[in-house]
Amino acid sequence: MTTDPFTSDISRHIWDAKYRFRDAGKVKDATVEDTWRRVARALAGVEAAGRAQWEQRFYGALEDFRFLPGGRILAGAGTGHRVTLFNCFVMGRVEDSMDGIFDALKEGALTMQQGGGVGYDFSTLRPAGTQAMSVGVVASGPVSFMHIWDAMCATILSTGARRGAMMATLRCDHPDIFEFVRIKRDPAKLRHFNLSVLASDGFMQAVKEDTDWPLAFPAVGEPDSRVYRVVRARELWNEIMAATYDYAEPGVLFIDRINAQNNLWYAERLAATNPCGEIPLPPYGACNLGSLNLTRFVRAPFEDSAALDFAALEETTALAVRMLDNVCDLSRFPLEKQAQAAHATRRIGLGLTGLGNALIMLGLRYDSAEARRAAAAIMQRICETAYRTSIELAREKGGFPLLDREKHVQGAFIRNLAEDIRSGIAQHGIRNSHLTAIAPTGTISLLANNVSSGLEPVFQYDYRRRIYEMDGQLHEYAVSDYAHALYRSLRGAQAPLPQAFITAGEISPYRHLDMQAALQPWVDNAISKTINIPVDYAFEEFQSVYQYAHEHGLKGCTTYRPNPITGQVLVEEPEAASHCCSVEREAD
Repeated sequence: MTTDPFTSDISRHIWDAKYRFRDAGKVKDATVEDTWRRVARALAGVEAAGRAQWEQRFYGALEDFRFLPGGRILAGAGTGHRVTLFNCFVMGRVEDSMDGIFDALKEGALTMQQGGGVGYDFSTLRPAGTQAMSVGVVASGPVSFMHIWDAMCATILSTGARRGAMMATLRCDHPDIFEFVRIKRDPAKLRHFNLSVLASDGFMQAVKEDTDWPLAFPAVGEPDSRVYRVVRARELWNEIMAATYDYAEPGVLFIDRINAQNNLWYAERLAATNPCGEIPLPPYGACNLGSLNLTRFVRAPFEDSAALDFAALEETTALAVRMLDNVCDLSRFPLEKQAQAAHATRRIGLGLTGLGNALIMLGLRYDSAEARRAAAAIMQRICETAYRTSIELAREKGGFPLLDREKHVQGAFIRNLAEDIRSGIAQHGIRNSHLTAIAPTGTISLLANNVSSGLEPVFQYDYRRRIYEMDGQLHEYAVSDYAHALYRSLRGAQAPLPQAFITAGEISPYRHLDMQAALQPWVDNAISKTINIPVDYAFEEFQSVYQYAHEHGLKGCTTYRPNPITGQVLVEEPEAASHCCSVEREAD
């Protein structure tokens, strides 16, 4: 007799509604084991030899939710449907012409129709009020065109397409940056966009020194650059901070650090990310995601002898890298340019989920130095194993086409890896340009019996959520945190909780950032992290959170303070959630 892998009704519902394969209304996956088998068989089908053996090994990685591929992979692999298995896309450069703008809009619509989340950098569009000499009209500016994208997204979703989202970025020196920062004050505007300011090192230095900051188009240093006006850097910084304090946007991306740390520093320039921010990508770049569920690798949870099984973690990591690499060959793409970019770099984003739960099960309080050291050791092991696996894959199948071995080992991130990894890349190459990312994993973590999401701490131990059924009706589910429910099942309902049990709201924003900073050295893409801010947190102290993030080596920062426009991070009513990439979502 097999054991039901689901311990909660909501997890079974998530599988049934989102990942269970149906063909023309006929159920094909009778059980979640059938889903795992379907995905394992599809990914093993890419292998040149030993497909039956690889299928069995891949199934073992998926079984019991050890490895959680991105939602696109779970839903689409092995179905025969013409869908993308990639979660993340950044679209091509938006050319500063009417033809270029609407070509970019069309490409975005085609990508979102297949369920892909998209990112755009709108810094290429001339500011409002500029004369368009060729046709004698006045430009309306990048923000005005973002409204067209927002309407497109709403229209695509109204057709029944899978929920998608968009990221928009704008340079901190673009003349329309103030309008971009303020636009979300109106709760009816740009509801399908997440916004992030591209903050350069020069801007952060100017904020620190309280000096002038030029707003120019094109950017200072580019041909024909023109300075439109000069502001105090702190004036702009205060606008950004006030906006994100009041309504949780825009976020900030430290774009110079993102580019300096990019493994492909010699081949591409990054200016945008996917909607949740964990994958910076070049034009037409794409990435597929997966997460290792750390709760499945904790032995003797809550005991004094509790420990993480690193050998099992390494084994599953190696399989996960091979599976995600195979996704590159199995997946379809909305656009040929996306297929070309994906195949040229073979980017993957392997991360972790259930970290908050795993730390509790190990007896470590999330906001402690011991927890940060343990988390860093786990991510280091994942990273190094992933790199060694990718080197072996290169020996077996070849490196990614854009690889320049000599330049690759000179990259800032790779220079900090173990000597055997650097020498392995130099000698044999590497299969994937990038290997690690930490995504929000909201939906797939809920699928795995509600383990804590990504690297986030536990949000709440028990709450209720209302979720749409397949017939469009709302149904209310009781939701229990995985670690808390496990502890109660082992120790009883009345047993006092150990000190390791802690929820997000009890943790200082700075300790949230410290955890992100502890993992960043082992993440070559980026990290999606929500820094929870209490509603009564003083604005003066809030402002320094972002500077703290920059000073501690992070690639970006997103905070979330409950407010009248976006509400709470997790809400019971789905229709009330206006922040399109809050922590309950898997990465798009």
